[in-house]
Amino acid sequence: MAPPKDRNAENLADLRLRSRQAYLAKREQEQLALLERQVADEAQELRTNSKLSDAERREFAKNRETLKLARERLAIDDHTTGYLVPDVDLSDKTEILNRRSNEEYKSEVQQWEDEQTAKVKTQISRGGAKVQQDDYEFVFDESAAPQFVMDAASRLDPEKAKLEQMLNAAEKKAQSIEETRKSLPIWAYREELMSAIQDHQVLIVSAETGSGKSTQIVQFCRDFGLTKNGMKVGCTQPRRVAAMSVATRVAEEVGCRVGEEVGYSIRFEQKTSDKTVIKFLTDGMLLRETLTEPDLASYSVIILDEAHERSVSTDLLMGLLKDLLRLRTDLKIIISSATADSIKFSKFFSDAPVFNIPGRRFSVDIHYTPQPEANYLQSSVSVVMQIHISQPLAVPDGPLSGDILVFLTGQDEIEMAEQYLQETTRKLGGRIPELTICPIYANLPSDLQAKIFEPAARGARKVILATNIAETSLTVDGVTYVVDTGFEKQNVYSAKTRTESLVVVPCSRASSNQRAGRAGRTGPGKCFRLFTKYAFHSEMEASTTPEIQRMNLTSVVLMLKSLGINDLVNFDFMDPPSPDVLMSALEQLYGLGAISDQGGVTKIGRQMSEFPTDPFLAKSLIASDKYGCVEEVLSIVAMLSESGSLFFRPKDKKLLADAARARFNNKDGGDMLSLLAIWNQWVDADFDPRWARENFLQERTLKRVRDVREQLEKLCERVGIQISSAGAADHVAIRKALTAGFFMNCCRISRDGLAYRTVANGMSVYIHPSSYLIETRPKWVVYYELVLTSKEYMRGNMPIDPEWLIEVAPHYHKRDQLDKLGMDKKMGKQGQGKVGV
Repeated sequence: MAPPKDRNAENLADLRLRSRQAYLAKREQEQLALLERQVADEAQELRTNSKLSDAERREFAKNRETLKLARERLAIDDHTTGYLVPDVDLSDKTEILNRRSNEEYKSEVQQWEDEQTAKVKTQISRGGAKVQQDDYEFVFDESAAPQFVMDAASRLDPEKAKLEQMLNAAEKKAQSIEETRKSLPIWAYREELMSAIQDHQVLIVSAETGSGKSTQIVQFCRDFGLTKNGMKVGCTQPRRVAAMSVATRVAEEVGCRVGEEVGYSIRFEQKTSDKTVIKFLTDGMLLRETLTEPDLASYSVIILDEAHERSVSTDLLMGLLKDLLRLRTDLKIIISSATADSIKFSKFFSDAPVFNIPGRRFSVDIHYTPQPEANYLQSSVSVVMQIHISQPLAVPDGPLSGDILVFLTGQDEIEMAEQYLQETTRKLGGRIPELTICPIYANLPSDLQAKIFEPAARGARKVILATNIAETSLTVDGVTYVVDTGFEKQNVYSAKTRTESLVVVPCSRASSNQRAGRAGRTGPGKCFRLFTKYAFHSEMEASTTPEIQRMNLTSVVLMLKSLGINDLVNFDFMDPPSPDVLMSALEQLYGLGAISDQGGVTKIGRQMSEFPTDPFLAKSLIASDKYGCVEEVLSIVAMLSESGSLFFRPKDKKLLADAARARFNNKDGGDMLSLLAIWNQWVDADFDPRWARENFLQERTLKRVRDVREQLEKLCERVGIQISSAGAADHVAIRKALTAGFFMNCCRISRDGLAYRTVANGMSVYIHPSSYLIETRPKWVVYYELVLTSKEYMRGNMPIDPEWLIEVAPHYHKRDQLDKLGMDKKMGKQGQGKVGV
């Protein structure tokens, strides 16, 4: 049998032949009619015109003869309608009989029958031939088409069909999730890991990034029966986003909604129920749960995930859990740590066993500079361009895009690097492939942050400029090259000056190794370190300094005091904090009235410990009940807690952003009441996202403020604070309530009118350039926080009357001391009016 392509060609040729024959038959009829008309005209001419020439007469005769022959041709019947007498010699019967006896011989009748059969077969084969729809159009008469009615008995219920479709999709998704779980490195150690957990009360799990420890260990505990009898498995995360995202993933793998069998609890938000057996929460939230449930009786397993980050809450939890193990022998503690810290954790928990799980990392080539770099920012830009020009976009057995991840210290450096890269690529133009620049830092709006997860365009490369948030919190696929500057910003608290400074310091070797590991997530990669190998091994610390040794511990001390732990010096810290920091925290709590002369927690202190905020903010909330302005102070406290990421100031719209910010200025109330104005206007705008964008405010932060405020309002009712409102116009009551919380942070302008001097220790401080009070410079102010950059700057400032200090804190401020500072004296000329910076 001929192939379909050949058969189509044969059918097409046959169709063309039939069409040609039909055309010729039609044309023959037309030409015959014309010839008949011509012959009739010529006959008329022949009868009437006697002057015709001989040639014309011969032409007329020729046409008549042609017409005659044509008519005779049409009269001939070519179709065989009966039997034909064969033209044979009947006398030779022997020959005829011999021919009939031959197999190949066919009579005339048989030949005629075969001919008719062949014609029928040809018509059938032509009718069944497939015609390409691209070459022909079919026209159907719908009215003549047969109509059908569906049998209702055989019709599938649409709801059942939809349910069946959803079940099929769920089964496919479950199969995919199960395959993904089994592909994780930790799955191969499932039996051994659970055996170790059941045999030991404390287990240190050393697992690299990508091993699946965060999502799988909690499920292993559930599968092996550790959640029976209403018990829960608790897993802490150092960040809110991590707790929410991991809970969402585990709920998807378990096959439930978040808040049912799997839930989470973070600051100001909780999604759990009575069915919850796997609970993810921030380490701070688990620490707060110990206030209401000191023995954590509802938990059978506590997992401290990412413990190597050594947050303050994680360190406190380890000390509390170590003490709790003596009372609850049935409690299982799992410490998930990076390899570098596993031995230290093991020693802290009395030589607990360490269970090692390898990660799914690919090889990463490390490159050092031969000598130190004078300007690591410029060097990082140069390295990025060298990689982009010299290294391929696609790596064998690796990511398709070959993206670059650069670690910088903060927003300022990221914006400068972005500007340098844009200028360089603009100059080179089309001579290099396209380079997409994606910054990522805390104050960047969410929609711009999400761009780092979008794949680069075809033929382009993506470079991500990030802070140390990309070390562990974020995982971006497709990164092949990492540029490590070797620096990071750390918050350092000084107990002597009570200031927090955000300083640039060299990162630790552990952090640098984490950064290099980002290049080996999905394929082989390269890490370019902008420092020498000698500096890495000799000048960098092995691990990052724990937060508890460089943070203000006022909230921590109040928490421990509320738990009944009064002997802070002998508390079992893994790395004990400085005694000066502890003494400073005790002094501040005593000044706020949270602890008594004997060191015990007072009634006000217990109320303050219920609020998950800074003790100064909690004291302002409690004082607002006295002044009848709880509503307003709630809004200000919520705004202050998120003020660091409230405004967005894009590089190309700085003037517009500054003008929008200036519209909220409250000259009488300073920064704090200006924040209240922002909140009230957002409420009046019905929380419209467009209003936030028009005023260069981050909608994500405003939503967060709303959630914080709602939670604080519930806590106020819990501690017996009646919700009241003085109205936004009553500034005095609001400012007095805030002064009751920040009276220790008061200062008076100096004689030169440029600086302020703190009442507590006489230190020179300055109003931050972003403050609304930078122009007016009132005599007396209180501030929310004191930060050290190029100078000691005050943030969150509010003008006050010095008489309020004696009213709200007579135990701390005395009139004679304030008189010495010039409380009742007028300022000199330099202190009046507006003073330049």
